Amino acid sequence: MRHGGWVGRSGLALGLGFLYLPIAMLVAYSFNRSRLVTIWGGFSTHWYAELASDDKFRDAALTSLEIGVMAATLALIIGTCAGLAMDRFPRFRGRALFGFMLMAPLVVPEVILGLSLLLLFVAAQQLTGWPASRGIATVTIAHATFASCFVAVLVRSQLASFDRSLEDAALDLGARPLRVLWSITLPGISPALVSGWLLAFTMSLDDLVVASFVSGPSATTLPMAVYSSVRIGVTPEINALASLFLMVVLALVAGAAWMAVRQERRRLTMPQTP
Repeated sequence: MRHGGWVGRSGLALGLGFLYLPIAMLVAYSFNRSRLVTIWGGFSTHWYAELASDDKFRDAALTSLEIGVMAATLALIIGTCAGLAMDRFPRFRGRALFGFMLMAPLVVPEVILGLSLLLLFVAAQQLTGWPASRGIATVTIAHATFASCFVAVLVRSQLASFDRSLEDAALDLGARPLRVLWSITLPGISPALVSGWLLAFTMSLDDLVVASFVSGPSATTLPMAVYSSVRIGVTPEINALASLFLMVVLALVAGAAWMAVRQERRRLTMPQTP
């Protein structure tokens, strides 16, 4: 037992080190005084000040945040509706095709997805005149397209364990279906909604391939700006930028975890119905 426990702890330590040690080194070298990222020149916050005065990265970061919030919100709405439809309507014409189309963006390579969306926007522009140019709107639609699939999967899995008797009781008491959806169903699956929004937001911030196809000169996202910079060479300024976004993501994840724990405690303290 002791040998097995030692092996398990060692494997866990190696796994965590493999995952998080490079991130820790990136954060540490963001405070490097030297311009060379592989040589430690002393502690300094110089690169954070340089990053604050860099218009290219600042504009790209604001663009990515704007697109991420809009794409995550749109993906949450579409994915929630799709998850509800797949869970609450087990039989309807075209259900198999709808389920296939819902899961397709999960397995389609990003290059093919980006190219297909580009062709769609070009065809729409020729037929209707919209979009006039590729920019924030096209990137937002593209990100919401593939992110909504992940939201739908989370919502559908949460609905599988949802207590439908609460909805039936509310309907028996005279509540309208829309009121039941807003007051009972959505709060009951709020962990999946929060997780889905955060996942969609993170995927939007992280995307490079799809955005490269559907963006224009006025919508340079942060991954595109970083990629164009690291082709010349990695600088501590890139490390500082990655560290800041890492702190933002950690804050969002911590907030989501706190909400999930609060929701679970509230559920456990509620009186159980016989």
